[in-house]
Amino acid sequence: MSIRLAVVNWRDPWHPSAGGAERYAWEVARGMSGRGARVTYITARARGQARRERVEDVTFVRLGGRFTVYPLVLLWLLLHRRSFDAVIDCQNGIPFFSPWVLPRRVPVFCVVHHVHDDQFGLYFPPWMAWIGRVLEGPVSRWTYRRHAFVVVSPSTLRAVRERLRWTGAAHIVHNGTTVPDAAAVDAPGPRGDPDLVCVTRLVPHKRLGLLLDLAERLAERRPGLRLHVVGDGPEAPALAAGIAARGLTGVVVPHGYVSEEVKAALVARADLHLSTSRGEGWGLSVIEAAALGVPTVAADVDGLRDAVRDDVTGWLVPPGGDFLDTAERALKELDDPRRRAAVAAGCRAWAAGFGWDRTTARLAALVEAATRHRYGDEHSRVMREGERRDHGRRRG
Repeated sequence: MSIRLAVVNWRDPWHPSAGGAERYAWEVARGMSGRGARVTYITARARGQARRERVEDVTFVRLGGRFTVYPLVLLWLLLHRRSFDAVIDCQNGIPFFSPWVLPRRVPVFCVVHHVHDDQFGLYFPPWMAWIGRVLEGPVSRWTYRRHAFVVVSPSTLRAVRERLRWTGAAHIVHNGTTVPDAAAVDAPGPRGDPDLVCVTRLVPHKRLGLLLDLAERLAERRPGLRLHVVGDGPEAPALAAGIAARGLTGVVVPHGYVSEEVKAALVARADLHLSTSRGEGWGLSVIEAAALGVPTVAADVDGLRDAVRDDVTGWLVPPGGDFLDTAERALKELDDPRRRAAVAAGCRAWAAGFGWDRTTARLAALVEAATRHRYGDEHSRVMREGERRDHGRRRG
């Protein structure tokens, strides 16, 4: 029997604010569909997007905006509560609380990329940040107590245990990676000496001010340096203003949203990839850079310490350390052709261990085992009730 699966995520991969979480949800949805599941991807609707469409045998249902998507998805699931055998419920700050409206026998996997407790204050006023922490912590613990968490890294597993106090089942299912052929297109703009790249969503917790500090200080030591920033988001105007105010026009080049092919071309020609994020669930852009042989300098924080193998596929800035010192050390090491070749080989070998097929296979096994268990219990219960009725009729 083919499994009827709902994948519930805040956005889809074509949403203007899509990021790594959307890539994960989409790759899982299309991968499960390829394995014979009937998949419905339920998400928010951006301006101009169709309310319903079918892409690669996955049915998309789009409802509501940034906040209204949550109640509308719950209502939709309530109306279709008997249409699914399993649900993958993706938590982006807070989950969708799908067990509230589903039959008890339907297994739910709550996918957690990273814990947001310390990030709510960056985006919301104190009272709303408090509500977010309560929903992410105590309410989620109670809601999913009979189900399981899926986390994307050891850092996230530790965070849900320690910070969310989750004591239930939890499974690590890493991100995969698929990188387009970087040689198929030309990277836009002149190459720097050195050439640096940062692939990121432009949001507060990525610490774009720190990124500009680093570019400014490095450019003083290496006048030919260029830093290409690839990505879009609500902090794009602040990034442009910061570049102008610091006199970094032509040094820091914001590319905004680009195609996967152009992104790969920009990364492939870079000497070094940078991440100034204060924490991630994993670090998809780090692995994508590694697949192209490009190492990363990042803070030694959740997620990034899992994605970067220190001194093998990149360099981690220790707590209290200086990004400038670490980046300068990395560039000096890469000036040695033998060291550069060894790092590039290490990057490619590390990234080769992460594929979306492996991600999907792991999740598919979890879903199939859970549905077999739940439906087996339900079948046994029905059989027991039938036997009791037959016994009662025979006695009568």
